[in-house]
Amino acid sequence: MKKLSNNQSVEIINVGTELLLGNILNSNAKWLAENLAELGIEHYRQTVIGDNFDRLKQIILEASQRSRIVITTGGLGPTPDDITTEAIASAFGVNLTENKYIVEDIKNKMGSSFNLPKSNLKQAFFPPDAEIIYNPSGTAPGMIWSPTKFCTILTFPGVPSEMKKMWELTARNWLIINHPSKRIFTSTNLKFTGISESALVEKIPNLINKKNPTVAPYASLGEVKIRITAKSKDTKEGNILISPIANELINKFEHNFFGRDKETLSSVVIDLLRQKKQTIAVAESCTGGLLAASLTAIPGSSDVFLGGVVAYNNLIKENILGVPKDLLTKHGAVSEPVVQSMAFGIQKAFKTDWAIGISGIAGPSGGTLSKPIGNVEFYISGPKVNQSIQEKFGSFRDRAEIQKLSVVRALDQVRLFLLCQS
Repeated sequence: MKKLSNNQSVEIINVGTELLLGNILNSNAKWLAENLAELGIEHYRQTVIGDNFDRLKQIILEASQRSRIVITTGGLGPTPDDITTEAIASAFGVNLTENKYIVEDIKNKMGSSFNLPKSNLKQAFFPPDAEIIYNPSGTAPGMIWSPTKFCTILTFPGVPSEMKKMWELTARNWLIINHPSKRIFTSTNLKFTGISESALVEKIPNLINKKNPTVAPYASLGEVKIRITAKSKDTKEGNILISPIANELINKFEHNFFGRDKETLSSVVIDLLRQKKQTIAVAESCTGGLLAASLTAIPGSSDVFLGGVVAYNNLIKENILGVPKDLLTKHGAVSEPVVQSMAFGIQKAFKTDWAIGISGIAGPSGGTLSKPIGNVEFYISGPKVNQSIQEKFGSFRDRAEIQKLSVVRALDQVRLFLLCQS
């Protein structure tokens, strides 16, 4: 196949009405973008389009006129709404022909005891000169096809696991050979909490305007990410460019910085506890087990996380955690004395070094003037630590947001306490 020039643009088209309706998350575009960046390949446009033959045909034509490489995902299955290959061929006035090797592959994968539906055979039809991208784990192969001398189209199924395998087996090497890049992108993501995106950005104007590496903030609930991306000849040079900027950010926001890339607050807390050979348990009310779930999501967390109790009902607070009834009567479930008693109760029952008690009003009802929705009480007990914390996350937030912010606040406070022990 003829090599393409280096100064080409790449475009991604994700096909599927389910994407437009929001039924599934478009994770394929994110994964492809990351892998293109890893190869130093810049792409400038992503499009999501439904299973409509005429609209898909039109967007394929438009993309072929402005991009040297077009990557599609979805629409390669056996059902009537899987129209990607047919629409691409029709856009360039080419008839599809049956590939007998793909027919045999589909038959083998379906099994001899299974009557092969005729609809599956449509997956074996391609433009005559297309190069097949073999699908090792499904019946929908893709293709690499150059309908014009200016554009090459790569197609993949929408199933993420199948797309990723096909990319690694075929497409990645094809792009390296046909789309060589003298520069690659190297990135790292620094993660911060306890500070807003705007407050963080205001303190680093000198970094935000840098050209190489670039520094870009991204906010999510309870967390701010700073992505540092360097364009360089190799990863080593990229990391050298990134390092001083990362160090400056970490030093400037020392207490807010908690990790990078795949690290989470939960994984950082688990690692710190493991280093100190200490254990933790949790007593939750308004978070309904979300705190325990975030800790158990970390592989190997059983080394330090012994367990927890979801004390949603006051009787559970009394009978399981030993919270005195008079405390509940006098102060209410959402109060410092009650969460302190919850923390002490779980710490005693599980014999842990650390314990967290949480109780709050997550809404959408139950708030009062003195204890509005978003009011959450925390108590953290640990070696030489007994700390009560109150947060007012705001009645404008929904239930899930208040629960998530409560988990973030609790974990971050434990993290800070653990760091102080270092």
